[in-house]
Amino acid sequence: MTTVDAPTSAVVTDAITLTPADPVAADLAFTAVTQPCPWPKAYGGDMVAAAAAAALRSVTDGKTLHSMHSYFLRPVDIGAPVHYDVEIVRDGRRFATRQVRALQNGKTAYLALASFAAGGESGSTASVAPVDLPSPDDLPSSAQYLADRPVTHDASMTEVSKQYWSGGRGVDMRHVPGPIYLEVDGGRDPHQALWIRPFDALRPVPGLTDAQRDVAALAYACDYTILEPVLRALGHPWAEPGLVTASLDHAMWFHRAPAPGDLDGWLLYTQEALSADAGRGVGLGRFFTPDGIHLATVVQEGMIDPTRKEP
Repeated sequence: MTTVDAPTSAVVTDAITLTPADPVAADLAFTAVTQPCPWPKAYGGDMVAAAAAAALRSVTDGKTLHSMHSYFLRPVDIGAPVHYDVEIVRDGRRFATRQVRALQNGKTAYLALASFAAGGESGSTASVAPVDLPSPDDLPSSAQYLADRPVTHDASMTEVSKQYWSGGRGVDMRHVPGPIYLEVDGGRDPHQALWIRPFDALRPVPGLTDAQRDVAALAYACDYTILEPVLRALGHPWAEPGLVTASLDHAMWFHRAPAPGDLDGWLLYTQEALSADAGRGVGLGRFFTPDGIHLATVVQEGMIDPTRKEP
C-alpha cells in the first residue's frame, strides 16, 4: 500500500491502466486491477474510472464523454483483475453510446452506460462556485489532521486505515468544514466542500490521451467522499463501529473538458445531501476549477447501514 511517507498519484493512474482482453459477449474488452484499500471490498471508483477508460478507448472519432450512468451489483475483490466488456451500442453523427459490463469471478459486478458527444453551439450557463471558502493552503491535509490521532485497538482506526486516509488514495483532500473520519468535525449541516489535488502530477496512461486520462481520473476521485454529506447529516463518521456503506448507483455529467494541467492542481468539490431514508442516501457533488469553471456534476445513491455487516 502507498504510505504516508511517500504519497503518490500512481494509485489513480494504475486504476485506469487497462490491458486488452478477449471479449466475453461484446465488441472489445479490457482488464484492470482494483487498488489497495483497507475495507472488505474494492473502492467503487475503481469500477467507474476503469469503465470510463474502457469506453473512452472504444471511441476513435473525437467525440468526448459527456455522461455516464452506473449500477454497482456485487462487491469486487481488492487487488484482483476485473474484466470490462465494452459493447458499441451506437455510433451516430453527433452522439455515441457504449455499454460496459464488469465481470469478476464469473459474475457481473457492475454495469454502466456511457454517452459521447461531438459538441455544438447552444450558449453556456453553469452553477456558481461558493465564495469565501478557505484556500487549501489554510486547511490541514488528511495526514496532518490524523497525525496525532492514536491507532485504536478496535476497527475504528487501524494503522492501515490511518495510512490509507492519510496518503493511500492518490489525492490530497482538505475538508471544509472538517473531515468525518473519526467524528463529524464541523457539525451536521448536510453540506461540505473539499479541495482535492493529486499528490504529484498524473502519469501518462497507455491507450488514453492526457485529456481522456484526466476525465477518467476525475471519475476515480469523485466516489471517495460523495456520500460524506449524507453521513455528516446523519451524524455518522467513517470510523463508527458497525457502520457499513456501499455504492448503489452513480451518475456523472462532464460539462466542460478540463484544461491541460487542471487535474494536476487543486479542484473544488462541493457536496450536499439530497435525501436519506430507508437505509439509503443520495449525495450531489460539483467540481469547479479554482477560478470557478464548473467541470462536472455527480449524483450517487448509497446504502448507509450502521448495524449490518454486509450489504
